[in-house]
Amino acid sequence: MESNDILKIAVKALDDKKAHDIKVIKVDDLTVLADYFVIATGNSNTQVRALADEVDYKLSESGVQPHHIEGKSSGWILLDYSSVVVHVFYKDAREFYSLERLWQDGTDVDVNELL
Repeated sequence: MESNDILKIAVKALDDKKAHDIKVIKVDDLTVLADYFVIATGNSNTQVRALADEVDYKLSESGVQPHHIEGKSSGWILLDYSSVVVHVFYKDAREFYSLERLWQDGTDVDVNELL
């Protein structure tokens, strides 16, 4: 499955579960780690887990399995689909790690075009 397809499914899953402040950054010109980073926030640790589980479930339905998942018991869950890395944060963790600032040289992608 292409990066754009994975990206659309992940963003739609996050939006369906009421994730806050979904942001997509295209980083393929900056790193070999991934083509896109998806960043979203949940209101509680329970919602953070539910958001990550929904992304994993929807992508699994499409036959896409994560390369790796980290942080299932923390305020930051990372789902690595190789070309797309999904970061689901609790609000305080998102502010602390500030990935948007770290990857500010990447290209912002309009989330509304993916929904």
